[in-house]
This record gives sequence, structure tokens and C-alpha cells, in this order.
Amino acid sequence: MTPPTSPADLERIKQEISDDFDEELELELEEARLEDVLGIDEGERPEYLDRKVYFRELFRLQHELVRLQDWIVHKGLRVVVLFEGRDSAGKGGAIKRITQRLNPRVCRVAALPAPNERERTQWYFQRYAAHLPAAGEMVLFDRSWYNRAGVERVMGFCSEDDVEEFFRSAPEFERMLVRSGIILIKYWFSISDEEQQFRFALRIHDPLKQWKLSPMDVESRAKWEDYTRAKEAMLERTHIPEAPWWVVHADDKKRARLNCISHLLDQFDFDDVPKAPVTLPERVRHDDYIRHPVPPELYVPERF
Repeated sequence: MTPPTSPADLERIKQEISDDFDEELELELEEARLEDVLGIDEGERPEYLDRKVYFRELFRLQHELVRLQDWIVHKGLRVVVLFEGRDSAGKGGAIKRITQRLNPRVCRVAALPAPNERERTQWYFQRYAAHLPAAGEMVLFDRSWYNRAGVERVMGFCSEDDVEEFFRSAPEFERMLVRSGIILIKYWFSISDEEQQFRFALRIHDPLKQWKLSPMDVESRAKWEDYTRAKEAMLERTHIPEAPWWVVHADDKKRARLNCISHLLDQFDFDDVPKAPVTLPERVRHDDYIRHPVPPELYVPERF
């Protein structure tokens, strides 16, 4: 890339990079605010990962994710990563940190809503298959076809025959994906009963987070043991050599994110992709070009 020609350019670039890091800091301050809503003193909080350590490692890992992204495109890989776990286990937060610095055209998130009437009559895996990656893409499923083994089973949205058929079909479906060349990685985010209770309480008391707590989430608290039995059956029946499950201890969200990203990177033997140098062309100017003024009423009011 053409180097900046003045110290002012260098200083501005430095400031832009700093502002970019502030985005992650804002997310962390938002999470700390949740605890402040409940009036939790600093001394009452569990011993979590030091913030400086967390930020240093997160930015380092996100840099590696960018290198992995380039490698996936360069090699034409097709990657699928499943994120499963109980409500409030931290799946969304981990996904957000993975995608934060990546190109959405390369790494995209699939978070499917409940099936509509037509989709309920299709082959169960059909609507998920539509979101599988092409060459040079990575798709992160925020919940996946394992809804059938979890929420659908526990909440009675399917029959036990449906569940049994799923347990027969899912391993074969995943073996087929792997045989076709797709790299399939499955994560289960595991939190304790007490931690889920705490996170639900935070959402109840915070008006900015209440939308995250659906009636089904509330009902899931009473069905903790049912979800545990469903999870155990799911891991037992679908943990296969071609697509094993990986369990992430997630009571500490920061450690969970770092551990998950680090493990995800370890699944690939990647290197830097050779890139041609980028040189900005000279700005072309035409003597007959006249820039017309924008009407003042089109501008957003500058209140800040």
C-alpha cells in the first residue's frame, strides 16, 4: 500500500485504529453496566480474566482470524462452525468477536428463525443446507439443525420418533458434508445452573436487554434438567470422529471467547497468503468538472 506522505496522515491512521479497538471496549463496558444495574459491588464479582489481558489476547486472536480468512479464500475452503448451548450461554458474544474484524462476504452468520408452515413439511435438514458455504466461505450457525435434539424436543415441538430419526440422520448428514469437502466444527457452550440464573436476572433488570429474554427462555429455566438430559443424549448420539463435539466452559464469558477462538484457529494449518502490493493511482482531475453544492436541508443536523 502507498505509504502516507505526512506525519498528519500517520497520526490520523493511528487514531482510526484506536477508534476501531474502542468498539470492543464499548461492548465490554456495556456488559459491565449490566452488573451495575443490579448494584453489584466490585468485591462481589467473581474473579474474571483481567481486562488488559483479555483485550491483548482478543486483538491478537482477531488478527489471526483475518489471516485465516485470507487462507480460506486463497485455498477455496468451505467451513461450517456450529454454536450450540443453553440460552444465555454466550454463543452470540463469541460469534460477534469472531466476525468483528472479518469480511462479511467471507464469514457470515446463519441464525434461522422458527420454521414456517412450508419448511415444516420439508426434509428436516433442507433449510439448513441452503445456508452451507461455497468455496472461500465460512458460515457460523448461531444454533443449527441441533434444535431438534434440544429446544424442539424439550418444548414438545416434535415427537420422540422425530428425535430418533434425527439421531439416525444427523451423523450421516454430517459425514456427507465432510466427504464433500466441508470442514465441520461443532461447539457446545456449557454454563452452570447458577450462572444462567444470574444472566437471566441481569436481563430482567436491564431495559436495554429485556428483549433478549423470550417467554421460551423463561420457561427453559424450569426445564433445566430436561435440557441436561437432552444435551447428554445429543452428545452421546452425534459425537462422531468426522465431526466431534467440543465443549467450551462458558461461565466466564471472556475466557470462553478466547478459548473458543484459539481452538478454532488450531483446527487449521494456515499461513500468510502472498499479496501483490497495492499502489493508489493518482487522482484524475478534469478542468471541466464542477462540484455542485448540496442543499443544506439534506444534511443531518450536527448535534454532537
